Amino acid sequence: MKRAPSTPIVVLVHVGLVVFTVVALLPVMWVLSMALTPSQAFASGGLPIPTNPSLANFTDVVTTVDEDGTWLFVRQLFNSLIVSASTSLVGLALATTAAYALSRWEMPGKDRAMSAFLITQMFPGVVMAVPLYLLLDEVGLLDTLTGLVLVYATTTVPFSVWTLKGYFDTVPRDLEEAAMLDGANRWQTFAWVILPLARPALAVTGLFSFMSAWNEFILAATLLGDSRSYTLPVVLQRYVSDQGTEWGHFAAGAVIVSIPVVLLFFALQRHFVEGLTAGAVKG
Repeated sequence: MKRAPSTPIVVLVHVGLVVFTVVALLPVMWVLSMALTPSQAFASGGLPIPTNPSLANFTDVVTTVDEDGTWLFVRQLFNSLIVSASTSLVGLALATTAAYALSRWEMPGKDRAMSAFLITQMFPGVVMAVPLYLLLDEVGLLDTLTGLVLVYATTTVPFSVWTLKGYFDTVPRDLEEAAMLDGANRWQTFAWVILPLARPALAVTGLFSFMSAWNEFILAATLLGDSRSYTLPVVLQRYVSDQGTEWGHFAAGAVIVSIPVVLLFFALQRHFVEGLTAGAVKG
């Protein structure tokens, strides 16, 4: 029988875990401290504990209006949600069918196609900023959320195909054959058998696509010129200027921007640990 670890070892392990946890949370605590401190100065030194905590910075950020008095922050938050959700949906819609085809059928150039998908991930988005700007301008989608969604989809689809293709490879073909014997066609098998089993992979891939679009700044700042079309990362950059940085507003905005992603992660977390097809096929 395996011996239980001694008390000193248990204490040492827990102390180490506490230290690593504090180190990981310290930057977050600094951001929260600056967000709750009613000042625009950069807080340094001492512990990340706000002095005279206040929600003034959050109020200033959330109540931002434009020249016409329109509630600008809500519109920009809505822009980010629409762009990120649409990017995730478009990416999944295109990637699931492409990944399934690459997983189930042998075709000429299959390996080269997968390599081409991988090569596209080697180039940062800023490299494609100029040609994408010219293309969107040519088709009349410059400074529009639709154009931004299409641009983001070009970066999320290759990664999503790679992720989902590897997942589909592990799904037993016996499940599809059994469904076809029961009268299902290929599309019904894909929609009713494969996709439900792939919920963990779809959740991870969709979350990645959402986060990529939610946090992206360079392309959004390049392709969007109207403040009413800005996404939240572009809004945060506006608190940094040649005259100085509004650290309180910047920190408050950063906290607000992180909330939807945290909520989405908690909503999807149960899918991250689900098994694929445990017990689905009897050997």
